[in-house]
Amino acid sequence: MIGNGPVGQTTALLLARWGVRVLLLDRRPARDVAGSRSICQQRDVLDIWASVGAERIAREGLAWTTARTFYRERELFSWTFADPGSSALPPCVNISQSRTEAILDERIADEPLIDVRWGHEVTGISQDGTGVTLTGDTGSLRAEYAVLCAGARAESLRRQLGVTFDGESFADRFLICDIRADLPGWETERRFFFDPAWNPDRQVLIHPCPDSTYRIDWQVPADFDAGAERADGRLDARIRQIIADRPYELEWQSVYRFQSRCADRMRAGRVLLAGDCAHLYAPFGARGLNSGVPDAENAAWKLAFVLHGWAPPELLESYHVERHAAALENLAVTSATMRFLVPPDEEQWERRRRLLDAAVADPAKVAEVDSGRFAEPFWYVDSPLTMPDATRPFGGRPPRGQLPAPGPGILVPDVPVAGGGRLRALVRDGLLLLTTDRPGTGAEVPATATSAPQRVLGLTDLGVDPSVLGARPGEAWLIRPDGYVSAVLADPSPESVGAAVRRTLCGERTVAPTTDAPAGQV
Repeated sequence: MIGNGPVGQTTALLLARWGVRVLLLDRRPARDVAGSRSICQQRDVLDIWASVGAERIAREGLAWTTARTFYRERELFSWTFADPGSSALPPCVNISQSRTEAILDERIADEPLIDVRWGHEVTGISQDGTGVTLTGDTGSLRAEYAVLCAGARAESLRRQLGVTFDGESFADRFLICDIRADLPGWETERRFFFDPAWNPDRQVLIHPCPDSTYRIDWQVPADFDAGAERADGRLDARIRQIIADRPYELEWQSVYRFQSRCADRMRAGRVLLAGDCAHLYAPFGARGLNSGVPDAENAAWKLAFVLHGWAPPELLESYHVERHAAALENLAVTSATMRFLVPPDEEQWERRRRLLDAAVADPAKVAEVDSGRFAEPFWYVDSPLTMPDATRPFGGRPPRGQLPAPGPGILVPDVPVAGGGRLRALVRDGLLLLTTDRPGTGAEVPATATSAPQRVLGLTDLGVDPSVLGARPGEAWLIRPDGYVSAVLADPSPESVGAAVRRTLCGERTVAPTTDAPAGQV
């Protein structure tokens, strides 16, 4: 595992949960602790962290529910998160990346299968038919597979793997400040301002964070000088334009120029690319870490199934197919937002001004205003692992803040189950077959399909109303270890279930049971 940021940490913890030994390398001498950096974590990412014992991220984060968008002094629209199933997890929390990393570090320290090595820069990567060799100034290491999550600057390693990282950089820059202040009424809302009087023709985004801290992002000109602004008092004046004369403390500041990039391959043989190493997005919509952590889960369960012999190696190609499609979707969404926030020419600037003026009086124009579509899970409806259901066609991208109806390729809703707990927490121990009839009345996973861990559970016995899924009498729903529905079977015979399992695991090969010993190393 190359890169000990939150994506690398999550991948390591998930692999260890599957009994896989992990060597976690990072070129830095120690953890960086400054600044909020990636702060917005959506429910499905919190769910992944909860599965490795990091529920504290959700508990410590500040839950917010409403996003408001303003044009100058007028509110144009707002939206709230959908909450199907009444999950115990909040729809989103804001928490600094440094605190998230600290909590994940605590979990890693408790995992004997994870070996963390700081100050180990990987400069060379090569592979053959049996494994991957990593070289650096501290020597060479060997592993069966590697996950490269070393961030956007891992250009040399990407090049050695033959992976390109095409895209664009945006000329405008963004000033980010963390301040501590008392701002009544703003504690649970994200606020986005187009063209406020105090930042004309540009944007300001304000996010609440724990401990009365607020993250403020200003779009600033390409020649912006942060040091000069702070020295001559202009930074203080900039903050005062938002909070007036309230007392505040400046905790951290930084200036970024955002990029939109995507690797052409997220799997190169025995190496999987994840997180910022594989894709970079503008932050409006919080799709960076909220995409990197699902990369980690997708990679981890597939590596574990291959290493344990529960699935053929061909399953790993589906990591690229699924997560590259997710990366391109996120790139399209965030690039469209950036084109609206930073129009490329004067004609499009003028079009944006006219649209914002019109939207104040005409609600029909509001749908064309793009202040960022918040992160949402990617839906694997077109994945080769998903069996389509003609009676449950995918309706396309739903409205802002909403989710599609459950079905093949969609995450199973996170609903409470009898005796306490959550349905989503039951999926991560292997394959799960949910039936609308009681278990033992026909639906089962045949032993010839896979030796992976598996369970058959009845929705009624779980205390789950089948209507939450839209499940019909006699059906069985096959759920992958990452919570995605891979098939809905109207006639769940052993033959049809076996075929669905083989498709889910990307091959027809029958695999033999394994021992309980840890499998391989990443």
